[in-house]
Amino acid sequence: MHELRVTITRKQGLSDPEGTTARRALHDLGFTGVGEVSFGRVIAIEVDATDEAAARKQVDDMCRKLLANPVIEHYHIESGP
Repeated sequence: MHELRVTITRKQGLSDPEGTTARRALHDLGFTGVGEVSFGRVIAIEVDATDEAAARKQVDDMCRKLLANPVIEHYHIESGP
């Protein structure tokens, strides 16, 4: 079993409503030094594969087909919990 972690974020230049709302709220709470805030998600996946390269290939396919929206998101795959 290989455990991989996928981090998915919005592409640069696209609006991030959650980030904008969080930034405003942080400023309202007195955290005036906060600049841009962006939200994303992290997905931990265990894959039964012969080696890490094969596991990464499977996870990449999962991202392209379901987990990430290639129109508005980037994703990065890394090893580990």
